[in-house]
Amino acid sequence: MKIELIKADITKLEVDAIVNAANTSLLGGGGVDGAIHRAAGRELLEECKTLGGCATGNAKITKGYNLPAKFIIHTIGPVWNGGIRNENELLTQCYQNSLNLAIENNCSSIAFPNISTGVYRFPKQQAAEIAISTVENFLSENKINKVYFVCFDDENYNIYKNILYEMK
Repeated sequence: MKIELIKADITKLEVDAIVNAANTSLLGGGGVDGAIHRAAGRELLEECKTLGGCATGNAKITKGYNLPAKFIIHTIGPVWNGGIRNENELLTQCYQNSLNLAIENNCSSIAFPNISTGVYRFPKQQAAEIAISTVENFLSENKINKVYFVCFDDENYNIYKNILYEMK
């Protein structure tokens, strides 16, 4: 199967690209963003300073620096506002734009965290459904060998596991 669910620290994965659930400045923050910046090293911050930030739903790519991954794809997930500010579409765009950057940079494997479900408060079940359906639609038309959904906690892992099981 091209999609695999794992419970792990995304900064430890040996894949072509990991996705960073970043903020619009791209200069680091909390959660997975902070963990990626700490693990990648100071060079990541220096490169991110040259990118001019990033808009919600969009994505930009940098080198992986001290990470096992070759690249980091930074995407900006939406802050949940009850679904009245196009949050579903913006989250879909995060996955699509990240996957497009992976293809453009000849990545055959990519790992996604749970975008927008932390401090941005996107409902976890809904976010997982969007993530999985967007990736499956993309894979039906594009060549990426492996997509990992990487969960750091049991709650997100079980949500993804249940959705993926129901799809079989």
